[in-house]
Amino acid sequence: MKFKGIPLVLTGAASFGFTPIFVKKGFEYGYSLGDLIITQMFLAMVLFWVITLLKGLSIKDITRKEIIQIIAVGTSVGLTSVFYYAALQYLSASLAIILLFQFVWIGMIYEWIFDNSKPTRVNLISTLVTLTGVFFASNILGGSGMDLPLIGLLLGLLSAVSYAGFIYFSGQVSTKTNPVVRSALMVTGSLLLVSLIFLRDIPTVPLADVRLLGIGLGVALVGAVLPTLFFAIGAPLIPGRLANVLSSIELPVAIISAMVILSEQVNLLQWLGIGLIILAIFINEFGEKFLSRKRYLAN
Repeated sequence: MKFKGIPLVLTGAASFGFTPIFVKKGFEYGYSLGDLIITQMFLAMVLFWVITLLKGLSIKDITRKEIIQIIAVGTSVGLTSVFYYAALQYLSASLAIILLFQFVWIGMIYEWIFDNSKPTRVNLISTLVTLTGVFFASNILGGSGMDLPLIGLLLGLLSAVSYAGFIYFSGQVSTKTNPVVRSALMVTGSLLLVSLIFLRDIPTVPLADVRLLGIGLGVALVGAVLPTLFFAIGAPLIPGRLANVLSSIELPVAIISAMVILSEQVNLLQWLGIGLIILAIFINEFGEKFLSRKRYLAN
């Protein structure tokens, strides 16, 4: 079961790495944050419920409590999109994804609070390595880090808090429900949340705009449908910390796509920082096993 979950979570995380490309292009064309998010979530919801109907699935076998719980978890997807896309208005795609990636150590806090699983020495070391990586990746030594807007940094960190919550709770709530139905309910929760946040924008969203629909469909697929679906299927099959490790694929995918498509510049020190962030994820997952083996051999 564990090995079935690994490629699913990898695919979901990698697809999310392409999200900044569509969002940045949307902003370049003059669309607002509300335009992009409402269109994305609406199209994502339609896609999921169409798949649900085509597969002959329904929510009849799910209790009302479970439906509410799944929809509630889905709001974290919408909240992540709101914070993350808003951060992209102020920051480069490369830096925004680096801030989003703080979900790795924030996820430990979720486990501490809800599972009473206190961070170990290895967890703390990995957090220190992560923060060191952020220091280099933000290009503070190059001087550009000092000019970064505080609101963009805050939004980026808030997206990490929300994303960590999604990863944790998606592996905890109604895990026996069909993944497609579960994903449809989650994205419905996302649409409900973003509709409330951007209530005033709804009447002015140009849904007849073909270009907006194209961008919205792209964001819907890589930013909602694929990540939600694959996490819904894969996350319950593997430990939460392993899901965090596998999600590291999202970082290089996002950075490389931003370099190739958006022509963003990433220097060697920033790549060093990115490497440290990925290293920290592996330390967090495999450090305890390494130390236990070392102590065993020493005895």
